[in-house]
Amino acid sequence: MPSTDDRRPKYQRIADSLREAIQAGEYGPGDRLPGENDLMAAHSVARMTARQALGVLQSEGIAESRKGAGVFVRAFRPLRRKGIQRLSQDQWGTGRSIWADEVEDRPLVVDQVTVTEEEAPAAIGQALNGGSESTVCVRRRRYVLDGKPVLLATSYLPTSLVAGSAITQEAAGPGGIYARLAELGYAPVHFREELRSRMPTKHEMAQLSISAGTPVILICRTAFAEGARPVEVNEMILDAAAYVLEYDFDA
Repeated sequence: MPSTDDRRPKYQRIADSLREAIQAGEYGPGDRLPGENDLMAAHSVARMTARQALGVLQSEGIAESRKGAGVFVRAFRPLRRKGIQRLSQDQWGTGRSIWADEVEDRPLVVDQVTVTEEEAPAAIGQALNGGSESTVCVRRRRYVLDGKPVLLATSYLPTSLVAGSAITQEAAGPGGIYARLAELGYAPVHFREELRSRMPTKHEMAQLSISAGTPVILICRTAFAEGARPVEVNEMILDAAAYVLEYDFDA
């Protein structure tokens, strides 16, 4: 029981006790948590307080609501994104997906793919050859792991570079677009990634099937060919509760 001088809001105390119970193994992945009525009776609180407590766990990605059934401990196993090894030429250069080692034996599906030619947004045009690219090939994808959307990715590539290649098709082939760039004579030799986080937009919430309180991670990756020529800008939006970002490098 919390001490009498505990100044945390009641809903936060309840959320903390539920979190501790989950961490202790009292509730396992997929188990139903006490409902609003249960929490009201056990803690002598109003329904709104009980609802807020459950909402805290949902916003942290620990629990998820199932319409008409209650709130359950989230069973999703986080995806460990190996930020450096995944971009090695040993990976995509041999026709393997950069996801191969990260998903293990779990089903990864790209369930939405669109490829269009568009006017280059100002920031993208500037990043791709100092604004000299007026149009770009835009590849938008949604990645789903274990039936759960985890990533939205939008790649921008110079139209002048990739026109007529497999990169302009929905299925880019073994090794993905980096292998195709290599075939065009523009193999990526250097990458730069910038990371930040924020709360999701309504569109992102719908696309990633996340609640309003779950943050997203934004990764912007620029791929460079020989001569420091930028050949792709990839803007990624990740469900923060679905990922562990791992960076392994020598001192």
